[in-house]
Amino acid sequence: MRKTGKHSASGEVGDKKSEPQRASLYSEITDRIIADLERGCVPWVKPWGSAKASLGLPKNAATGRGYSGINILILWGAVIENGYPGQSWLTFRQALSLGGNVRKGEHGTTIVHADRFIPKTEKERALAEDTEPQAVPFLKRFTVFNVAQCEGLPEHLYSQPEPLPERQIIPQAEALVRASGADIRIGGDRAFYMPSADFVQLPPQPAFFEQINYYRTCFHELGHWTGHPTRLARDLSGSFGTKLYAREELVAEITAAFTCSSLGITPTVRHADYIASWLEVLREDNRAIFRAASLASKAADFLLAFQAYAESESPEGVAA
Repeated sequence: MRKTGKHSASGEVGDKKSEPQRASLYSEITDRIIADLERGCVPWVKPWGSAKASLGLPKNAATGRGYSGINILILWGAVIENGYPGQSWLTFRQALSLGGNVRKGEHGTTIVHADRFIPKTEKERALAEDTEPQAVPFLKRFTVFNVAQCEGLPEHLYSQPEPLPERQIIPQAEALVRASGADIRIGGDRAFYMPSADFVQLPPQPAFFEQINYYRTCFHELGHWTGHPTRLARDLSGSFGTKLYAREELVAEITAAFTCSSLGITPTVRHADYIASWLEVLREDNRAIFRAASLASKAADFLLAFQAYAESESPEGVAA
């Protein structure tokens, strides 16, 4: 996915925008994702080898906090487009606070922060009708720079983690799957999640051309599993071919990408045949990708929370 805009090394942008500008920001980002999908490029799947970037979710280099939701897709897109070697980002001011600076001529990447406000007219209406005022959602723009665009920063911020070999990734993935406690049944030639009985069905590992694809598929289905009423309570009632079904598939696809990337597994498209239905949803609703990415972040966080338990229970991993 391409960057959502270019801003020179002049600082952080974070002002509230007028209504047309707020609406255009949703459209701007959605239109870029639609354009990528139309070209057959899925924004949450990265040709990591061509960009030579480290796997993982983007984070703020100053605070250590990870970005979430649509910002992950935006920043992954910037890494792909520009070939940055890492996933660490800073605002202009943060670079200065760390003793460095953004190199002259560098262009930042626009990310967004969702917030709410109550318009004056809504406050007046609520007061007149003695009801609670309804807040209106809006987006703030911020500009961030990859650490590769900066100079003079502490040396450790430039270092990139060495990618783990697959023989180490697979035990970690297996441990996480086991730690989730999900009812996973092995057999047959189809992979699916059955909400009514709350179980995941997977073909046996030898049925996959590559062993790592078993885990890519597993995390997609566990993405659905997180939506059960006893967990994150998403609407899983959509039947095949409906927009509700397409929206949930979009959440599961992005959840798998976020989870896999955190484990060092290169994300791939598990259900490319759904791209047409995703395009229909995105064309109809310019906020759909924002909701899907937000729900996917929550689902991936839910799954990755089992990592600590997996490590404490099986520090040496599970044999592949």
